[in-house]
Amino acid sequence: MKLKTLNLNKTETGAVELPAQFFEPVRTDLIHRAFLVIQFNKTQPYGTNPRAGLRASADLSRRRRKYRGSYGLGISRVPRKILSRRGTRMNWVGAVMPGTVGGRRAHPPKAEKIWAKKINQDERRKAIRSAIAATLNTDLVKKRGHLAPSNYPFIIDDNFTEVKKTAELIKILEHIGFKDEMDRSRSRGSKGLLLVSTTKALDKSCANIPGVETEVVSSLNVELLAPGGVPGRLTVFTKSAIEELSKKKLFTNAIVKEEKIVKEKKVTVKKKAKPIPKKETKPKSKSQTKKK
Repeated sequence: MKLKTLNLNKTETGAVELPAQFFEPVRTDLIHRAFLVIQFNKTQPYGTNPRAGLRASADLSRRRRKYRGSYGLGISRVPRKILSRRGTRMNWVGAVMPGTVGGRRAHPPKAEKIWAKKINQDERRKAIRSAIAATLNTDLVKKRGHLAPSNYPFIIDDNFTEVKKTAELIKILEHIGFKDEMDRSRSRGSKGLLLVSTTKALDKSCANIPGVETEVVSSLNVELLAPGGVPGRLTVFTKSAIEELSKKKLFTNAIVKEEKIVKEKKVTVKKKAKPIPKKETKPKSKSQTKKK
């Protein structure tokens, strides 16, 4: 399957053969699972103070006819803190237990809880491929609420990444047909257009456009392609991004890894220092020993 490419003037300049990542069946269950894993790994651990609700002194005697005792008075066995007294009669209120004012919680959140979750590498890659394939499905894109142009989907020329001014980039996007989508994402504050390229050249020019995000093709994930775990985000790839997907076979089980060039370190052999010859001491003569 070939997809048409457009230049900055919205004219068709050719077609590009799509790689195998775009023909993956859309698995919404895998996409949702991979999205939850990302969210859980971002969660910051939190918890209550271990002594929360236990600071009150609510120790009472549990023997009959004893001072500060609660037996034989026809009351429940709830721990109580004493506010005042008159003789042996106490003015007390429940404390410490759940359900009492200022008491502890029954099952509070624990700071030591491990929120991080794992997912199989094959499942994660398959989820990303499914999310990539869903970007070409116009029904899923419209179901998410995007206002896509009539000629969507298409690929944009690499000259698009050379635009450095935000005002110029907005004019180009409006001319291509994304004006309604940009207005929608600006008013609702929702996730809008995603631009995928091979470099970070568009990061600065897109920074102040509400709803529009940019990402390098090798760093794509389910959270970007399917916000909220719902596939079908309005996405535009550059021509070089499509070529990199097919050349390096990204997000597949046969990824082409770049060979790292290892620089040979020059090994310098230190020369051994010459040993310093010891001075020979002459034996003292008999005349010198007699003088002493």
